[in-house]
Amino acid sequence: MNDLHCHILPGVDDGPQSLEESLSMARMAVQEGIETIVATPHHLHSAYKNPKGSIVKKVDQFNKALKNEGIPLEVLPGQEIRMTGEVMDSLKRDELLSMNHTSDHVYIEFPDHEVPTYASRVLQDMQQAGLKPIISHPETNRIFLQKPDLLYQIVKNGAITQVTAASIVGKNGKSAKKFAFQMIEANLTHIIASNAHHPKKRGFHMADAYEKIEKKFGSSVVYQFMENAHVVLDGEMVYTDRPSPMKTKKVLGIF
Repeated sequence: MNDLHCHILPGVDDGPQSLEESLSMARMAVQEGIETIVATPHHLHSAYKNPKGSIVKKVDQFNKALKNEGIPLEVLPGQEIRMTGEVMDSLKRDELLSMNHTSDHVYIEFPDHEVPTYASRVLQDMQQAGLKPIISHPETNRIFLQKPDLLYQIVKNGAITQVTAASIVGKNGKSAKKFAFQMIEANLTHIIASNAHHPKKRGFHMADAYEKIEKKFGSSVVYQFMENAHVVLDGEMVYTDRPSPMKTKKVLGIF
């Protein structure tokens, strides 16, 4: 199993603050059946800056620690880039990091309570520059919940999305869980990842999430999510069905 979104590097953002915590997360991941993790520290966040060169160095150091501890896990370099007006400037400075260097896919994180008006332009500029944006955990963004057509338009225009496993199993609240399942129904999401941050507070939940998806949608949908995670690492085209718009009143159920 591949986990394409995890904050496992020690001391770089709001993930684990010590090597011991990071190694504990690694052991938990192996127990879940995860073989490969993409480390995705925050970049261009108001509190965290993690440019490409720094991440690559820290991933190399962490893989050596994993080998020394005998933990059968491979960690690859990645990044979770905040949606700001600085994205293209950071690209020009060679600070942005695609997944494992071999893929053109990059994670884009929106603020929890905002979809900036310039977002569509930034995403378009990224795609014109050869990058393939993946919108991380849109099911926890309050604006997408209220206005799902914004997300539909983003996907329709070429971006893909990643839902967090914790949302599928209900750890992020009822609204996030409901929206996550509706995204699957509407072909508005393409990858399941953990977004794990801590061995105790914010774990992986990947196996449980896939089990719940299989129960509701069938094994073929689970297989497609797993296959998409694989092809992203290989830099190949993610399989996507035609997305469908969602009606607002069906998302939150409170209108």
